[in-house]
Amino acid sequence: MVETSDPDPEVVKHAEEAFDASWQLSLLLALIAACLASVLVSVVLARRITATLNKVRSAAIRVAHGDYGARVPEGAMGAEFTEMISAFNRMASELDETEHTRKQLLSDLAHEMRTPVATVDGYLEAMLDGVAAADSETLTMLREQTDRLKRLSADVSLVSSAEEHRLSMETHVISVADLISVAQGQARSSYAAQDVALQIVQESDGARVLGDRDRLSQVLTNLLDNALRHTEPGDQVILRAGSDSETVFLSVEDTGHGVASEHLSHLFERFYRVDTARDRAHGGSGIGLAIVRSIVEAHGGNVRVKSGGLGHGALFTVGLPRHN
Repeated sequence: MVETSDPDPEVVKHAEEAFDASWQLSLLLALIAACLASVLVSVVLARRITATLNKVRSAAIRVAHGDYGARVPEGAMGAEFTEMISAFNRMASELDETEHTRKQLLSDLAHEMRTPVATVDGYLEAMLDGVAAADSETLTMLREQTDRLKRLSADVSLVSSAEEHRLSMETHVISVADLISVAQGQARSSYAAQDVALQIVQESDGARVLGDRDRLSQVLTNLLDNALRHTEPGDQVILRAGSDSETVFLSVEDTGHGVASEHLSHLFERFYRVDTARDRAHGGSGIGLAIVRSIVEAHGGNVRVKSGGLGHGALFTVGLPRHN
């Protein structure tokens, strides 16, 4: 049997000291490597974050100075930065669209006001020079031009209020049959004067809607006026009311001039006209259909238009939530 002797305490002590020294050295080297790596990663990330923020800052400065076409290129900095950049670009895009609409509105509004203002100014100057007399015919014509300016002002105010969600409404439960009856009564004489047949198709089955009676009546009046401006003697316009379990449908269909496909998506824009000369001759401001859309959307509904093309008439359909 082999006898084993106890290890020399000095050897054990030196081994333990060597182990402790190597462990501490390894830990120190690991800490140094970790610190260097973290510093390096922090520097790289800081530079990338700074570069991205500088792009956002530069784009924001451009937007602040009126350059709404400024965009921030998308990067790979994580979901939060991607979402921020996407939100900024959406904001810039909406500001660009709003600015374009504002410029277009001001241009169109100036164009609409130019004709009546020039007419009134011309006649007033002629009367001051003694060229024209202030007879009843002249005064009637001047009154018509000022009325046109007042209507234009009221229409623009109404559309702006609706689009800014400031449209005042007195909400009541309204019978669809009553709306149709009122619209028919208001339009009957003008349709008869132009020899255009107005037919009523009532299929609403006693349906009701929740809304402002005067505003919704204006929707039907504007649609019927629009149809009358784009029909000829002998044409027909159908005012139809229908419903299902959730929606009330009000439509105005005519057999008139029709609308080319490239115009359909623009019909509800302010001051947009398919036939500029004809609409102005008939007193249209190009804002009636924009009012229709604004009022309908304020009631939680929608409006659509269809046409088979020029010479095939047009169909405008309003959908409103049914009140049960």
